[in-house]
Amino acid sequence: MLKVAAARHTIGAPVDFAAFAARQASLLQAAADAGTQLAVLPEYLSLELGATLPVRERADLHASLAALQPLHRDWLALYARLARDLRMHIVAGSFLLAVGPERYRNRCYWFAPDGCHGWQDKLQLTGFEKQAGVIERGDALKVFECDDVRVGVSVCYDIEFPLPVRAQCEAGARVIAVPSCTDTEAGATRVRVGGLARALENRCFVAQAVTAGDAPWSPALDTNTGDAAIYAPMDVGLPADGVLARAGEGQDWAIATLGLAALDASRAVAQVANDRDWNGQLAPAVQRARLDTLEPLHSGDG
Repeated sequence: MLKVAAARHTIGAPVDFAAFAARQASLLQAAADAGTQLAVLPEYLSLELGATLPVRERADLHASLAALQPLHRDWLALYARLARDLRMHIVAGSFLLAVGPERYRNRCYWFAPDGCHGWQDKLQLTGFEKQAGVIERGDALKVFECDDVRVGVSVCYDIEFPLPVRAQCEAGARVIAVPSCTDTEAGATRVRVGGLARALENRCFVAQAVTAGDAPWSPALDTNTGDAAIYAPMDVGLPADGVLARAGEGQDWAIATLGLAALDASRAVAQVANDRDWNGQLAPAVQRARLDTLEPLHSGDG
C-alpha cells in the first residue's frame, strides 16, 4: 500500500521566500497528518516566487527566470528539510533552472525522507515554452524508489505521450507522478485524458497535481485550471471512471491509498490487460498502415 496526495495548489503572492516556505510547510504538514507517504506538487510552482520580485521584473518572463536563480539553493534546502521532518517523499513541482546563458530546464525535483534528492526534466515543450525561446527539453528518463515502490515523474505535457511513460513502467514504475499547470479547460482536459490513458495502458496509478487560481502579475501563471486527481485503470474492482480521488475548488489535496497488491491480484479477473497486450500493436503486420483498394462485389460473393 502507498498513500499518495496530489495538490490542487492555489497560486499565492508571497512577500518573500520565508512566507512561501511557511505556506509550503503548512500544506505538506496537512498531507503528512493524513498519513501521506508521497506528496506531489504542481509544475511551475517556483514561479509563485516571482511575486517577491519588483513589478517590472516579475512581469517579464526572461527577467523573472534570471532573478529567481539565487533562490534555487533555498528551494532545495526547504524541500529537503520538509521531506526529512515529515518523513515523506515530495515531488516538489518544478523549478526552471539555469543550465547555461539564457537556457533553462523545467526541472522537477524529488526529495526523499533521508534528505537525498533527484530530478526529472520535462521532455516535451509546449507552445508557450517554445515561444519563450530560453527553455530547453530534458534528455533523460528516470524512475525513483518510494518505500519499495518505483515511481516515475511525467511533467505536464509529457503525460500526453505514451512511450516515455511506457519506458518508465517497463523500468518498474507502478505510479506516475504528474506535476501540471494548464491555463485553459482544453489543456486541463488533455492532461487529464493523458493521465487516464497512461493508467489504462500500463495498469498503473497516476497522481496529477495542478495549479489553481489567477496570478495576473505572472506571464506564466496568469490563469490556472483543472482539478488534482489520482487515477487507476478502469477495470473490475476499480473505479469505472478511473478516478480514485479528486480535489476541486476549495480543496488542497486529492488523497488515495494505492493498493498495489490488490491491483496485481485483479489481473486474474480483469476484463482487459492492456499492459500485457501492449506487444500486440508491435506486430509487423500493424507497424504500418497501407491504403487499401476496394473491390466490386461480384454475384456469388458471400
